[in-house]
Amino acid sequence: MESTNEPWELILVNDGSRDKSLDEMRAEAAKNPRIKIVNFARNFGHQVAVTAGIDFATGRAVVLIDADLQDPPEVILEMIERWKAGYEVVYAVRSERKGESWFKRATAKLFYRVIYRITDVHIPLDTGDFRLMDERVAHVLRTMREHNRFIRGMTSWVGFRQTGVQYVREARTIGETKYPLRKMMRFAWDAVTGFSFFPLQVMIYVSLALGLLAVLAIPIIALLRISLGPDFFGGQATTIVVLLLIGSFQLFFLFVLGQYVARIYDETRGRPLYVVASTENVEPDKDSGRDQP
Repeated sequence: MESTNEPWELILVNDGSRDKSLDEMRAEAAKNPRIKIVNFARNFGHQVAVTAGIDFATGRAVVLIDADLQDPPEVILEMIERWKAGYEVVYAVRSERKGESWFKRATAKLFYRVIYRITDVHIPLDTGDFRLMDERVAHVLRTMREHNRFIRGMTSWVGFRQTGVQYVREARTIGETKYPLRKMMRFAWDAVTGFSFFPLQVMIYVSLALGLLAVLAIPIIALLRISLGPDFFGGQATTIVVLLLIGSFQLFFLFVLGQYVARIYDETRGRPLYVVASTENVEPDKDSGRDQP
């Protein structure tokens, strides 16, 4: 960052880690006042940790990057050049994903394309949270306090001039991913429900399709029973199968509707997104994040 000839700060968010990460962060912060630490009282999740970094940032531009170094910091210099050229958001596009299984690559590719198709905002394909945003974009994001967060979607929703830079995502060299399949599915569901009513719209389409199928089935069954005899298509087994099919659809759609209602309830409770246990090298007016309720 010294080569940019710009003032900078490094905000490290400790999301409730139980190893020696916090001690190492504090050791570095003691040597350099530009390194700032936000230590959560417990684990609040990756997207909330990214949000805290944005909340505590004070610069004219904010760069989001994970600490595992799969996203090379060298790309930040190119992002800064694009920002100086007039773009308010510069996102990093993964041209290659090293060290990942074919299943992870395939599901990630499918995820981005499904989200692109069904959400109400244009979310660039093959991007993560690694990006630069102007202070105006960061200010808008600080006002968006929904609990089920999808930062890359929220950044796209804000608007302004946006562009991408290509890079190769390196393989993980240390540690293991904290995004198992269960968390990835939850993350994908937050993305869908946060930026699309597609699951609710599917309920209408399936209901219409089942209704149309029932209307078409009535004359067909009547003709078959006339031509093949009254015993054709009779009995309790057929009735049970049809009822189970309809019941399964009803329960599934009730689950989808319940998920949206649960998210509404989650927002009405008014709880803060995170609780800060301690900070290092942070200005007093930013010491708790309470300026962003």
